[in-house]
This record gives sequence, C-alpha cells and structure tokens, in this order.
Amino acid sequence: MKETNVLTDLDRPCAFVPTMGALHAGHQSLIRRAREFCDEVVVSVFVNPLQFEDKDDLAKYPKTPEIDAQLASEAGATILWRPDYEIIYPDQIQLLTSGELGKKFEGVHRPGHFDGVLTVVNRLFELVRPRYAIFGEKDFQQLFLITKMAAQLHPEIEIVPAPTIREASGLAMSSRNVRLNPESRQAAEIISRTLRMAATEDNVERARFRLQEISSEPEFTLDYAEIIDEDTFEIATEESVRRRAIVAGWIDGVRLIDNMAMKSALVRA
Repeated sequence: MKETNVLTDLDRPCAFVPTMGALHAGHQSLIRRAREFCDEVVVSVFVNPLQFEDKDDLAKYPKTPEIDAQLASEAGATILWRPDYEIIYPDQIQLLTSGELGKKFEGVHRPGHFDGVLTVVNRLFELVRPRYAIFGEKDFQQLFLITKMAAQLHPEIEIVPAPTIREASGLAMSSRNVRLNPESRQAAEIISRTLRMAATEDNVERARFRLQEISSEPEFTLDYAEIIDEDTFEIATEESVRRRAIVAGWIDGVRLIDNMAMKSALVRA
C-alpha cells in the first residue's frame, strides 16, 4: 500500500473510501467492500473542520495514523491518501448547501454540519475522480444527502452503501467510541437494543412507541428518535414501504448516532 499526501493521476478506475481517520473494523468493512468493485482502492484521511460546529469536538477527534495505515493495508487499500488542508481547500471555500433536509434531525443539533460534509465530499470527488465511492449506513442522513449530491454533480460516480458494523454488544462502531468508559459503553447498549425491538413491529406507530423506550436509560440524553421513509427522508407513515429508525443522543459527553431498517410495509395490491 502506498501512503501519500499528494494524489497523482490514477491510471485505472478506483473505488474510494473517504474517512476522517481513527480507523476501526467498520472502516475495514468499507475498504473490503470497495475491493469488490476495483483493484485500486483509495482511502483518504482528512479531518474536515467545516463539519464540526463545536471546536472542542474537533480538537478531541481521535488521531491514530499508525493504526490507520495498518488497518487500511490489512483490508486491501492500495493508496492511503492524507491530503493537507491546502490541497482540499486551496482557495476561498464555496460551501455547498444541504437544503432543508440538512436542517432536520442531525441538522437541528449540528447546524451547518451537512453543508460541510457535502462541500468536502464534493472536493474529494473532484480530486480522486473515483468510479465508486463507499459510505456506511450508520450515518444514514449523510448517505442520503451524498447520494443526492452525487446524482446531481457527479453522475459518473456510483455511491455504494455498506451496512453498519457493530461491536459484540450491538453498539454501532464509531471512532468516537474510544471516548466511552466501560459504564458508558454498557449504557449505550440501550440504543441497539431499542432499535431491534422497534424493528419487530410492522406498524409504524407501534414501532415509534417501542423506539421511545430509549429514554428509559438515564445516562442517555436523547436528541431524536424517529421512523423515517428511506425514499424521501420524511416522517414514515403506514404508506411508507421502506422504513428506518434513526436515533441520536449523548452519553458522558459523547454523541452517538445509529439507525436500523424496520419491517417493510406489506405491498398493497
């Protein structure tokens, strides 16, 4: 695997896995998925300041460059690209807008976050010019917005979703999990446990009711818990065929997000 700060022109199609570093098994699953599409797999590590509304959160974001290199190589990356800020943003930044959806759910609690995400992903796409780009389903609102942006600005790139990888406890893998102590990790199990309970219901209102069980964990401060329509990202109704529960909140100063597909509605004749 080649490690570089400057990405030269690639002479063959590539699959791309953008990351902010602090790699873990979840990232490795994205890289392995990328290898299914191309022999050339580019993994980027760039902590994008535009998507952090809290400077303290940006400062605390974990950095593990040696581990990143090892895990990326093991998973099959061929290029590990660590661009400098000046490469990504050489001139005055022109923010992309995430629109009204970018102001909902995550956007309510992280103003401007998705504008920053779309701006950096667009720049990464311009520089890498991949044939495929792999994104995890854990950040489902992000995946939805990036897919929409790519269809408009980069129709030549296929966005490939990859399933959420979980720890043995059910907790969705995240670079932020390293900041959880053992007690907080145990409290965080309420998230996946509640999602699994809600997923057993084929009625939206019953699933929504089950989802509120997440508030029973006193250590978890809930930001939102909702059932959405996967095709529109609007609040799900009984008419919604593809439904997904989305959850976000805080435990011990660490923000956690998760989601899970719900039972699909019966297709009406």
